[in-house]
Parts: sequence; C-alpha cells; structure tokens
Amino acid sequence: MPSTFVVVTDADVSSQALFEISLNIDAHVSSMEQSGERAIAGTTSGTIGLGETVTWRARHFGIWFTMTSKITALEKPTRFVDEQVRGPFKTFAHEHRFESVGNACRMTDTITVGSPIFGWLAERMVLVT
Repeated sequence: MPSTFVVVTDADVSSQALFEISLNIDAHVSSMEQSGERAIAGTTSGTIGLGETVTWRARHFGIWFTMTSKITALEKPTRFVDEQVRGPFKTFAHEHRFESVGNACRMTDTITVGSPIFGWLAERMVLVT
C-alpha cells in the first residue's frame, strides 16, 4: 500500500510566480544540482504543460534512477499533478497546490509513493522520512 506525505512551504513570492517556476524544467534542474538530476527526454527545457512528459535521470541514495513523469492535471494557477508513467516506483504521484497568503504564497505538496520492493517498510524508512 502506498504512503503519502505532505510538505508545506511558504514563499515570499506570488502564487502565480511560484506556480510558473514549479512547471519550469530548467528551474527544477538547477534546484536538484546535488543529485545530478537532468531532463533527458520529452520536455527537457522551458515550461512543461498538461499531457506532456519529462524523463529525469538522477542519482539518489547512490543509485542512478530514470523516471518519466507526465502532467496529468493542470489548473492554472492553483494546482497541478505529475505522475510517474515509467520508472522505479510502484506508484509515484505528486500534487502541487498554490494559495495566496497576503502578498506571499503557500505551496502544499502531497506526494504518494509506493516502493517497488519491501513495500510499506521501505516507504517509511527511506522514502517518507
């Protein structure tokens, strides 16, 4: 059974600005520099849109992973969802929600992940810490 966790981030930018940058492949690559993550197929730069895919290559936990994600929902400027369509997880869905809080923004990420091996134990010990 997959596990779900939520991360809430407050940012001093408008919700529109954070929504736009969250769909930007180049910004994501820049933020994930420590893992060597890069976009290798599909939409590999600029803004990704509804129905489009991106294939990521990255090193996590010392292991190289390749994962293709698709934007399966997009409600500008408040919400989008990306889901794994091919890759290492049994399940991987990531919902991004954006709401204005005064002149700032609150981003709520809800991530549902299912481990391909060891199920719930691996999810709790490694993936959802």
